[in-house]
Amino acid sequence: MKKKIISMAGLLLLSAVPALADAAKEAEIPAPRIEENRKALHKHEHKPGPDGSLDGLAGKLADRLKFSALVEVEAFAGKDFAGAKTSDVNLATVELGLEAKITDLVSANVVALYEEGAEDDHLIIDVGTITLGNEGKSPFYLTAGKMYVPFGSFKSAMVSDPLTLELAETRDTALLAGFAAAGWYGSLYTFNGEVDKTGNNDTLSTFGANLGYKLEEGDWKIDLGAGWLNQLSNSNTLLDHLATTSGTVEGFTEALALHGRLQYGGLSVMTEYVAALDAFKPGEMDFAGRGAKPKAWQLELAYTTEVAEREVTLALGYQRTDEAVALGLPEHRYLASVGVGIFAHTTLALEYRHDQDYDLTQGGTDESANQVAAQLAVAF
Repeated sequence: MKKKIISMAGLLLLSAVPALADAAKEAEIPAPRIEENRKALHKHEHKPGPDGSLDGLAGKLADRLKFSALVEVEAFAGKDFAGAKTSDVNLATVELGLEAKITDLVSANVVALYEEGAEDDHLIIDVGTITLGNEGKSPFYLTAGKMYVPFGSFKSAMVSDPLTLELAETRDTALLAGFAAAGWYGSLYTFNGEVDKTGNNDTLSTFGANLGYKLEEGDWKIDLGAGWLNQLSNSNTLLDHLATTSGTVEGFTEALALHGRLQYGGLSVMTEYVAALDAFKPGEMDFAGRGAKPKAWQLELAYTTEVAEREVTLALGYQRTDEAVALGLPEHRYLASVGVGIFAHTTLALEYRHDQDYDLTQGGTDESANQVAAQLAVAF
């Protein structure tokens, strides 16, 4: 079972609790990373100079550039399936985002990411994209570059990322054509994944599509969506697993993702389902002596209210996987969390997590694990 506290859950908490972040109007939109769900990027204010204009070049840059940042510090203590106790404090996440409007039709987005203990403690370029399009003139756009492809929603109010993300989050350099109009959104995309069919050439052979609908009416917010990917083996977790087993696959494993979120005022319910539509071959990913056909789903209930002039979010969640023991994921997960907006753009979140492993006959330990985590997050 993976032990690190997942980096992006705090940002999702900010986007899921309207008054804990300025990005409230986008909270219902599925977005795995900062470039998609932080619409309230920090804007520098410039006072007019003596000639009545903004501060020259600085003013012009302010009209074209938007900056954002996320810092998360996390402390946790727990016991794993083997009974070993662990505790630590980590600089879990530092993200620096830059969105540049080059012309009315061209924009660029860059996100630098640091996660303690990951990538040899190096800062990496997590996202780097160029987008061609103008939503004021056309609903269509084209994006190219390193990105998290829109397969899955992965929204959560918890500190830990959902098991659906652990199974299916996919990041690669891709070409994406999309649209957004009248509440509908969708895209088609392709990329050359790192996992290829045995004996095949290294080509653009991974394809995906998503389609969704959002509606806001009064206190009601709805977001429904579906996605398809022809090669689940190129998800971040499967890449790591296959690097230790076959390295290549005999055939592509298609996958389906479904999500739904309903919000009324401060109350919201969210569910998501991600599943392989085909089984892996034995030796690629195994389960109980045969090829695995992994899946994951989650159900989460959250309520946001005000206590002592502070926005507070309470959340309960249940998650489950099937045939995913080879990935180190638990079979069952139960979660409870509370997040408080202690200052502007600053949240403190506490989470309790209980995991139940697979049975011994399925390759697990049949044991349970527990963890308590605290996260201090600042987004601006």
